[in-house]
Amino acid sequence: MLRFRDFVFAGVFAAAATCGFCGGASFAQNSAPPLSLSPTPNVGWIAYGTDFLPPASGAGPILSDPQHPFIPDEVEYRAAQPSMKFLGASTFRVADLSNPILLPWTREALRKRNEAVLAGRPGYTRQTACWPNGVPVYLLYPVQPLFFVQTAKEIVMMTQFDHMVRHVYLNVPHSAKAAPSWHGESVGHYEGDTLVVDTVGLNDQVFVDNYRTPHTDKLHIVERFHMIEGGKVLQVDLRVEDPGAFTQPWNAIQRYRRVEPGPIIEMNCAENNANYFNHETEPMPEAKRPDF
Repeated sequence: MLRFRDFVFAGVFAAAATCGFCGGASFAQNSAPPLSLSPTPNVGWIAYGTDFLPPASGAGPILSDPQHPFIPDEVEYRAAQPSMKFLGASTFRVADLSNPILLPWTREALRKRNEAVLAGRPGYTRQTACWPNGVPVYLLYPVQPLFFVQTAKEIVMMTQFDHMVRHVYLNVPHSAKAAPSWHGESVGHYEGDTLVVDTVGLNDQVFVDNYRTPHTDKLHIVERFHMIEGGKVLQVDLRVEDPGAFTQPWNAIQRYRRVEPGPIIEMNCAENNANYFNHETEPMPEAKRPDF
């Protein structure tokens, strides 16, 4: 079993070795952050759902087509709402194309995906094939808890199921030119009891949400993590900007419920040549005939 304290040391040394803009800062000078995301090694956070919630007003995220409502599978639904009964058979997502944030090419990409799903093709999300999710869809990871490691210079986020890791470097500027990567370059700071995370440098191989809404390398995301309901719920208010994919910036919300499953455990999720009914997310090529 991978103990939380082991991950703390591993994450600290890895960050010290890889952070190109932290000036070799030591992590020994640890101080209590104003927002305690993991007050004990046993505390994790499980997402309420795998779609973003819309803001109270203004432009918001892609949602389900009202004519084809999304019904999550039983495992996902019970994890988000353990006191509720299962709704019924699960469905794949069909995006609402009427959202005004979509540029013509992003709307066309979603239209093609909608057609495939409505024609009977499966519409799996990227985590089904153990691919990196990217940001902000990292916030939509289902079922398994999200853990945080907090130090004075860095915050590390880690999902339990396949150990997808994000690094947030505190109180430093972005690199002059952030190299594109799966989770981008995230820098953060505290505003009172709110953690503000600014992310750029995301490659265009990932999507914005589980509807597979595409984006460009201009994607810029700001997340604001703060507690509500007396610390029982973690809310993330996010703002998404990408003039290459969207007509305007838009806002969304994600919420997590606090759980205490024990220290993070070791679980494996590796991409492989599973076919998934010839789904387009199949990550590894497969020969059509034997070589010998």
